[in-house]
Amino acid sequence: MNELTTHNQIFSRRLKEVRLAKGLSQKRLGILAGIDEFVASTRINRYEKGVHQANIEVVQQLSAVLEVPLAYFYTEDDDLASLLMSWIKMDAEKKKRILAMM
Repeated sequence: MNELTTHNQIFSRRLKEVRLAKGLSQKRLGILAGIDEFVASTRINRYEKGVHQANIEVVQQLSAVLEVPLAYFYTEDDDLASLLMSWIKMDAEKKKRILAMM
């Protein structure tokens, strides 16, 4: 398996997980991300199945709609992905304390 395939699988899995966690249908997510309503469901389905890879602009829109950091979709490390999800929910003071510990 090559690196591109691995990254596509990570992106696809994480996209589906967060979409389901937010309670959105594929069509609704696509529409909220600015994809034409007539193809929204099909495009999100293809992204989730790894048939197609979304370009960075689309991933940025998906990230904004799903309220996850862009890096969440691309990091290979599942623990780091969880940390990224926690990080965006922290207030500035807590982030500052964590960075100081590091």
